[in-house]
Amino acid sequence: MVCVSFMKKNPYTPLQIAIHIYAWSGLALLIFDFVTGNLSANPIQDLEQRTGRHAITLLVLTLLCTPINTIFKWSEPLKRRRALGLYTFMYATIHVIIFADLDYGLAWSRLLQELVQKPRLIVGVIAFILLIPLAITSFDIWKKRLGKNWKRLHKLIYFIGPLVVLHYVWSKKGDILTLQGEVVKPLIYGLIIAIFLIFRIPPIRKALASFSTRMLALLPRKNQQPKVNTP
Repeated sequence: MVCVSFMKKNPYTPLQIAIHIYAWSGLALLIFDFVTGNLSANPIQDLEQRTGRHAITLLVLTLLCTPINTIFKWSEPLKRRRALGLYTFMYATIHVIIFADLDYGLAWSRLLQELVQKPRLIVGVIAFILLIPLAITSFDIWKKRLGKNWKRLHKLIYFIGPLVVLHYVWSKKGDILTLQGEVVKPLIYGLIIAIFLIFRIPPIRKALASFSTRMLALLPRKNQQPKVNTP
């Protein structure tokens, strides 16, 4: 009764609350560390890296929604993809603003020179540009206007994920082949994203859904009454 009463008073589900708290707490902590001077010796670089990590983490959580639905038959994560996607775009935008404004003072000639010299920046810019139409068309009105093209457009996320990982890997110092330096964490993100994308391959997704259905069928049901042998 207490749970039902709470749900009636609070229109948000626990998952919604958790998503909003996680997304905004990252930004709040970032602002707090900036104001109190708790950033590293290179505060601008620290801000860039932390907003970038938040963006890729939220991207991973966005891609996680479909596998969770496929494996556990839990539909609510599918309803939360839009919020996760918009938060991903929010952090990516802050990441780009910090780089362009705080780091380079909006000196466009210098920025263009950096883009030409550093492929990791080109990859990052492409990923960000591709995120823009996904963020704009994430609302229901665009689903109706675009129809089937809406799903085609949002499949760009499968291309954006690897680009973001590549940008992240190139941003770190180290050797990918020997796994030395700072490349391990970006590669872990890349492995997770690769697994989530593999789960979306139709035959694998179908097999995974079938296996999940069989496993869930073996679990005892809450409302199922034990059979009583009558004499």
